[in-house]
Amino acid sequence: MTPGLNLALLLGAVVLLVAVGAVRLSTRLGVPSLLVYLALGVAIGESGLGIAFDDAELTRVLGFCALIVIIAEGGLTARWSTLRPVLGMAAALATVGVLVSVLAVGAVLHLLLGLDWRLALLYGAVLSSTDAAAVFATLRRLRLPPRLVATLEAESGMNDAPAVILVVLLSVGTTEGHPWWYEVLLVGYELGAGAAVGVAVGVAGRYALHRVALPSSGLYPIAVVGFTVLAYGAGAVLHASGFLAVYVAGVLLGNARLPHRQAILGFADGLAWLAQIGLFVLLGLLADPGRLPAAVLPAVVTGLALLLVARPLSVFVSALPFRFRLREQAFLSWAGLRGAVPIVLATIPLSERVPGADRLFDAVFVLVVLFTLLQAGTLAPAARRLGVTAPAELTEIRVETAPLERMRADLLQLEVPAGSRLAGVHVDELRLPVGASVTLVLRDGTGFVPGPDTRLRAGDSLLIVATVGARDEVERRLRAVSRRGRLARWFGEYGEDRDG
Repeated sequence: MTPGLNLALLLGAVVLLVAVGAVRLSTRLGVPSLLVYLALGVAIGESGLGIAFDDAELTRVLGFCALIVIIAEGGLTARWSTLRPVLGMAAALATVGVLVSVLAVGAVLHLLLGLDWRLALLYGAVLSSTDAAAVFATLRRLRLPPRLVATLEAESGMNDAPAVILVVLLSVGTTEGHPWWYEVLLVGYELGAGAAVGVAVGVAGRYALHRVALPSSGLYPIAVVGFTVLAYGAGAVLHASGFLAVYVAGVLLGNARLPHRQAILGFADGLAWLAQIGLFVLLGLLADPGRLPAAVLPAVVTGLALLLVARPLSVFVSALPFRFRLREQAFLSWAGLRGAVPIVLATIPLSERVPGADRLFDAVFVLVVLFTLLQAGTLAPAARRLGVTAPAELTEIRVETAPLERMRADLLQLEVPAGSRLAGVHVDELRLPVGASVTLVLRDGTGFVPGPDTRLRAGDSLLIVATVGARDEVERRLRAVSRRGRLARWFGEYGEDRDG
């Protein structure tokens, strides 16, 4: 047994290191790293190195474990001040939007491909969830208005729960013998109870970690991850949505300004990367390359139905009560990325031996590969064409420094793009609030400490230290100056987050 274990550890380490190195290569080539991980799984599978693996049930279990970590990291890094204004829209997308998407995809596939209603709706349910890992990894590289980023990230963190519920209901056939309103109440209970469990665990975690001094700083990240897993377990035991509980608990813990916060975020980020790598490689290992060519046509038809009908319709219906412009809705429609989550969800009917589940899994696998290549690479051009870019938006730099921890402050970076009204403004004319300061300017490859009379230029990169209490005001002020210049307030511009 030991030689087999040694060989497994060797192969696992090689795959992990290749996957880590592939992140840099995929960034340079503009190819999403998840596709590299899927390809690695296929390469070491039965058609490659000869490793036979077809355990859909084990894949589902490990996939759910990986999703817990990925969703927890998304919740921990979400800022409540940015999330709060879009919570209604994100919740609508994660509930009403999911239902509309399922019905739209199901109707198209029933009419065009002749699938029976149960299987057609199952396709729609499996593909109704946007992928947290794909959304987090892609959007954080783009300069977009915080409102759009927060909406998409919150949606991806919340819509796994209703998607899982619908897939399970359609797979195991528990709807027999119950009226439709019973199932609606069941879904409502699972979502409401899941949110309540997340709040309870998050509040308890904040209280405990603020008042219990752990003997080592390395224990705080472990404790935080433990609380998020606790949220999932408690929710599952109560027959509530564990995924929603994880996300809510993560948001509460991430906004609590816990001790060693940067170490916690760094640990969660690394753990999420490990979960993504393991999940995508495992899904690639489960796929059978010999069956995939036959799945191309149904995958393309399903993908077009999702991209051109279901997603735009779900966004439009969800946005009716909210003030989102058509250009914003168009970007939200295009940026609904699918990744590992739909493939994981496709293992549920596969493990339940639903008729047609093999073809469903293959079609979803091919769809994710094709449409990830199509969508992820076009998000930046689409944002520019729709006019929803925000090149002068602040981004947070995660560093572990004791002074920042004691000051309860964040280190922010701001680029001064060409055409921004920030160019030509003196540092003292930024009128940053108390608790914030421009500490360094990088210009033409040279860094220097600015003075009050330093005039900003296009192409400058600014490092700004801002305390927690001042950060939101700093973002609003810099957003206002980038739009209207030093006299922003005289023009009635206060830097509220909106599509410019």
